[in-house]
Amino acid sequence: MKDTASLGLDGVGKVFHNLSYDELFEHEKANNEGTVTENGTFSVDTGIFTGRSPKDKYFVDQDPSKKYIAWGKINLPISKELFDKLLKKAKAQLSGKDIYVQDAYAGSSQSSRRAVRFITEVAWQAHFVKNMFIRPSESELENFKPDFTVYNACKCVNDEWQKDGLNSEVFVIFNIEENVGVIGGTWYGGEMKKGIFSMMNYWLPLENKLPMHCSANVGKDGDTALFFGLSGTGKTTLSTDPHRALIGDDEHGWDDEGVFNFEGGCYAKCINLSAENEPEIYAAIRKNALLENVVIDGSGKVDYNDASKTENTRVSYPIEHIENHEKSLKAGHPKNIIFLTADAFGVLPPVSKLSKEQAMYYFLSGYTAKVAGTERGVKEPEATFSACFGEPFMPMHPTVYAKLLGEKIDKHGVHVYLVNTGWSGGAYGVGKRMSIKATRACVNAILDGSITKCEFENFDEFNLAIPKALEGVETKLLNPINTWANASEYKEARSKLAKMFVENFKRYGAEGEQIAAAGPRS
Repeated sequence: MKDTASLGLDGVGKVFHNLSYDELFEHEKANNEGTVTENGTFSVDTGIFTGRSPKDKYFVDQDPSKKYIAWGKINLPISKELFDKLLKKAKAQLSGKDIYVQDAYAGSSQSSRRAVRFITEVAWQAHFVKNMFIRPSESELENFKPDFTVYNACKCVNDEWQKDGLNSEVFVIFNIEENVGVIGGTWYGGEMKKGIFSMMNYWLPLENKLPMHCSANVGKDGDTALFFGLSGTGKTTLSTDPHRALIGDDEHGWDDEGVFNFEGGCYAKCINLSAENEPEIYAAIRKNALLENVVIDGSGKVDYNDASKTENTRVSYPIEHIENHEKSLKAGHPKNIIFLTADAFGVLPPVSKLSKEQAMYYFLSGYTAKVAGTERGVKEPEATFSACFGEPFMPMHPTVYAKLLGEKIDKHGVHVYLVNTGWSGGAYGVGKRMSIKATRACVNAILDGSITKCEFENFDEFNLAIPKALEGVETKLLNPINTWANASEYKEARSKLAKMFVENFKRYGAEGEQIAAAGPRS
């Protein structure tokens, strides 16, 4: 790299700029940054942080961005002075050392993408960036000018965090006006991924474009489908379909041209992964993929069932590792949108058709339920509501995104469905989880349009339209009251869940009143 002064560091050793996969692999081994598994995949541990650190994420409180940010527990303010102090600390950590600089794009739509430069002293973090973001061509790299720069100084911490009024010694901070992000104190790769996702969620709505925490695929006839859902609902699994080309598994935008992936790779959970249940993802874990926090035996064999380090074991890989992917990473406007929820209370039907107003309501609700074992301390089913199915990454008020969604549904005549991949016949521990076969049948009926020919009935209390019969799904499953041994117990559980939705939606106050009318009654 010729222009090292543009990095803003006080001298550097060697600058390893946009290394190839093979070069990064050699650096990872030489630096002893991890382990090579039996099939040539590199594996790393991310230290004490095996997930994001959301309470340590801050935006600089300044004009003009402060007018657009929804300040609160999710979006915390930091002063410009404190940002500058921590940026200086991060730069001091990176100065005078050999560093890795990786240039990438966020967004496959030329009119909507952003050029991002990542600076780190750890080879595997450059590898992670190369996997997860869009890799520029040689000619694009020649004229690459970053719109945003991330300094990943994971090896330094803020010892004065208490004096500075912060949550911990970790800091993940963003200066929107200066187009700079800084990471300190955490090695977790996902901070880089979700940090840029947060920035795309700020930039795009200002251009009347919708950023989305969803997966997407496209059929042979060009019919695009979006899959929204929180962790554990099946977003990655259901969008990875041998009969449809994968556009992406996690982050997308929707502009005037259609849907486009923000990323050039996938970041899949590995816990309990098997070739039988998720063959495409399993096959994607090979050389150039990067495993995080998995357990490996002495021969280099990975035990995907071992959660002793974390339940959140992960793998990042370039999307090219999925054989059936859409090479352009974009497609036309969606025909169908599917909201996925894993309802552990056994209340919601396996599939429901939503009106535009209901779509906005369930989008703002972003419901699923955690079950015992998915997180520490969770012993009973626990309702989770995350606005827009990705609230931790939304700098603006959730209604900004919901209104954009409603406008686009209207403009493009999109069909929207709610699909429950959770429990039936009782809550977690009593009922059974929906079989992947039944869920696939619901999704296939949506994608091939056959569900639109069904006769629908009203699902009480929630006022959802549910099919009376659907090919590939046992009829009694379609209305969950039929699967419970005791109908009155079911109605009690349904009322309880309806009240949770109503209570959660009160947070939107007057702004959400009109949309609230499309939700359940309690």
